[in-house]
Amino acid sequence: MIWRSVERLVEAVRKEPWAHVVEDESFWSKLAYRLQNVFLPAFLNETTDRVEKIIEIEPDLTEPEILAKVTRYMVMFLGALSASVRIYDPDTGQMLSYGSYPFEEAVRPTVIPLENTIAGDVVKTQKTHLVPSILKEDRYSDKDVVRRKGAHSLMAVPFAIPRFFPHERDTVGVIQIYYPEDERAFPPLDIQMAEIMARRLSYVIARKKILSLYRVKEKKEAIDQKIFQQLGSREGIKMKEVFNRVIPEIADIINLQSCALFSVSEDHTRVVLEAGYPDTPGYHGIGKSFPVNSERAFELILGSEPATEETPFEVVTPSYILIIDPQQSNKVSFNLKKFAANQNINSILYVPLRVGGEVTHFMTFDAIDFRKRYSEWEIEIFLFLGRELIQAQRLEQLDDTLHDFKNPAIATAGFARRLKNMLSQEPALGDNATVKKYLDILVDETSRLQEMALSIHHPDSDQQVDLTAIVKKRLEINQEAIKEMLKVNVALREGPYREPLPVRGNPLHLERILDNLLNNATKAIPLKGGDLSVKTYAEDHWACVEMANTGQIAEEDRLRLLEGGSRGRGFYITQRLVRLLKGRLEVRVGKDMTTMIVRVPLVGEGADASGEA
Repeated sequence: MIWRSVERLVEAVRKEPWAHVVEDESFWSKLAYRLQNVFLPAFLNETTDRVEKIIEIEPDLTEPEILAKVTRYMVMFLGALSASVRIYDPDTGQMLSYGSYPFEEAVRPTVIPLENTIAGDVVKTQKTHLVPSILKEDRYSDKDVVRRKGAHSLMAVPFAIPRFFPHERDTVGVIQIYYPEDERAFPPLDIQMAEIMARRLSYVIARKKILSLYRVKEKKEAIDQKIFQQLGSREGIKMKEVFNRVIPEIADIINLQSCALFSVSEDHTRVVLEAGYPDTPGYHGIGKSFPVNSERAFELILGSEPATEETPFEVVTPSYILIIDPQQSNKVSFNLKKFAANQNINSILYVPLRVGGEVTHFMTFDAIDFRKRYSEWEIEIFLFLGRELIQAQRLEQLDDTLHDFKNPAIATAGFARRLKNMLSQEPALGDNATVKKYLDILVDETSRLQEMALSIHHPDSDQQVDLTAIVKKRLEINQEAIKEMLKVNVALREGPYREPLPVRGNPLHLERILDNLLNNATKAIPLKGGDLSVKTYAEDHWACVEMANTGQIAEEDRLRLLEGGSRGRGFYITQRLVRLLKGRLEVRVGKDMTTMIVRVPLVGEGADASGEA
């Protein structure tokens, strides 16, 4: 096959006008031999070596470093003067500077427009463009730079990195290769080799993206682990501790001086500093509120100022806003410029956090580095960190609320008991059955409220209890709830009951399970009325509570309930508590009836029961 290709090459050469001067017929066979065995192998070896050097570039390098190495290999192989890379950013509609050889990123324009530029035309057509004379090319505006570099001609080669996921776009860019000759003629072989090397670049960047995806997963798991460790501490969750745990996880991404989490008011007129790192006096005014118009970057994040004005000192995208130079950017207030100078902050990243498409929070990352851009996977890590910190901050607020909740709960329970004692000393009221019943309920429920409050931080140890006795008590309370809900024509059917029905667990957990299920069953009964029945029994090694109510749910809703997909928080709490008790929850749907069965491990002699109630 290769020999036939060489033969065709020789035949093509023999047809050249000058070939008739060769009189020795053996010359052509010798030429074919030398081509096949000497010249072509040497050429292919060198070509393969250059291509493999690109493929073997370490994906651990940054993208600009990878691109700088690729351009170096291309310059050396093609005998060029220099080369540079630009990548199209669909968020800004501009061509971003993304590496060069020799390295000149500090003096190259950070962005150039897509329209009316050579780089932009290459990206749009995905075809190589040749510029024999840069000084005569209208689309190349910065001619002073090429004069200083001694570059007079240009070959611009496209490259593309295919998307990994359906929601992504392909990454497209251009490699611009500069030559010293003016009015240069570009050999077709040079063009083909440049295009081959550009395609191999796509392979290297794809490898890096795979590695980045793996590292994103690792980072997310590490951040989650640190936050969960804090969640599990006896002291409860504290944002100061959370920041101290998670910030080291992003130290290899950004040389961080400080970072902060802000919330946004509903009317988008103010932002509040919710948490910050480092947590040192005077650095972050936690809880301080700022008008949105106090910083233009705030307005950009919230979309109240259109991103029309373009300067070299910031990058504005839907995913983030990067202040490249706080001292030069007009998006930074005087006070923030002063703060940045004092704290050695040389770039500021703003990352919006959205819920339902609306920005409810955002994070700021103040870097010591002079950062000109962040990669997609770095932004993804920051977004994930921000969302996790929002959850941690809400949990901290809830933890504080629950901590303070116990005080009024204890006080209410104490006053209820004192009221009962006082009424017991008044014969006229103490002998009233209804008053006595309601007072007993008030004492029991406020005592239970007190137990719930105390159990938040000091959960009781498990104990053996009679499940049937708890069911009867909660059912009595539910009867009063039915009256409060103004439910009519609800027929309550009790029993049969298995007594006793011993189980081991926190009585408060059992009460909460039964209350939630009874409440849901009562609400599900149609307005015209229906039945609510409750019974207990033992089945194999389970203690069972069965509740049935008139009304039917769809099969898909039943499965969603069992899989934890219910919208109601009560059912979610019930599932979690049942799991804590090592139990099971079943939902059965019959003809116009829904049945819930709670199964909890049976203890004592009853654990061997065969199921007889």
